[in-house]
Amino acid sequence: MKIALVYDHVNKIGGAERILVALHELFPDAPLFTAVYDSDRAGWARDFQVRSSFMQALPLAKTYHELYPGVPFLAFSSLDLQEFDIVIVITSAEAKSVITGPRTLSICYCLTPTRYLWSHYSQYFKHKLLAFLSWPVVWFLRVWDMRVSARPDKYIAISETVAKRISKYYKRQAQVIYPPVDTEKFRPKASTNGRWAFGPDPPLADKVQSASRRTKSADKLESSYFLVVSRLVDYKRIDIAIEACNRLGLPLKIVGTGLEERKLKKLAGSTVEFLGNLTDQELIAYYQGCRALISPQEEDLGISAIEAQACGKPVIAYRGGGTMETVIAGKTGEFFYPQTVTALISVLEKLGNRVYNPVLCRKQALKFSKMKFKQQFAKYVSHTWKQYKLAQKL
Repeated sequence: MKIALVYDHVNKIGGAERILVALHELFPDAPLFTAVYDSDRAGWARDFQVRSSFMQALPLAKTYHELYPGVPFLAFSSLDLQEFDIVIVITSAEAKSVITGPRTLSICYCLTPTRYLWSHYSQYFKHKLLAFLSWPVVWFLRVWDMRVSARPDKYIAISETVAKRISKYYKRQAQVIYPPVDTEKFRPKASTNGRWAFGPDPPLADKVQSASRRTKSADKLESSYFLVVSRLVDYKRIDIAIEACNRLGLPLKIVGTGLEERKLKKLAGSTVEFLGNLTDQELIAYYQGCRALISPQEEDLGISAIEAQACGKPVIAYRGGGTMETVIAGKTGEFFYPQTVTALISVLEKLGNRVYNPVLCRKQALKFSKMKFKQQFAKYVSHTWKQYKLAQKL
């Protein structure tokens, strides 16, 4: 059974790229097809057999593919995938436009229907003049996106939130398989006997009270700051977290980079620190030392919220989108609504000295472990392939 993976653009690192790494562990011989490949910015892909499209030769395309709207549809349509039995497309954009043969099973693992065309169009085109001038291009891309959304044989969604969008915009049904979080790597800080970091997870019933006592004693020493882990782009609404911490004088550390970085730094007060991109080990240390993660955006799922909980930390999140599927209000975090500075401040003020049990936080995160993802995905592919072959014989 020959399998191929397809992904939009191999030129960065993020939650989607961690999905690809997990799939590579499942299907190590599967080549990875993409529109453009930047080996310098995507070091995670060096173990893959990466095959890029004709876009790779276009000026600046591998770094700034946004300069070529619509071209990726043609790029993916031009890829030759006839030799493969199963093609697994991981996408939030144009990769689903790949064309497969009549005997090839095409499965789309959809991160979300293209955000700037559908669910978040109004956020990307807030200025009326920009919306007016770009509408012909957006309309054309919507037509193409709808057309190619019919090409995959099956859809998998990363969350119930995304499954609803797939149904709304593409008129397709999707099964939900939550993406992987490396809960073996993202763990609470080691206790004196090292069990949290290196040993097995303590049984919940035996460790709840002792974990609570450890948290209360360590809270004043370690958990002195709030944390944001995100790409610094407009729709992530990092400005809400910054302004709330400015007004309350709370320390806030921000991990990530992006187009809004300069603007956000101008907004930030003296208690806000920008850390840029970190290694996984550095990120884990910041998760372990924070009081809580703040997630002010509407997420498709929200990997950082799961990583924080895996490290035993609660999450303060906007009540909307996929984070509502990963955080338990009152137990592993809190929600604020509406998506405003005032609403976030209200929740932060109510926290006071409240302590969240790290064992409960981690137990919630383990529902999204890499092991569970790989088991569920492998089972789905095997079952769907058997059904597909049976249908061909009828």
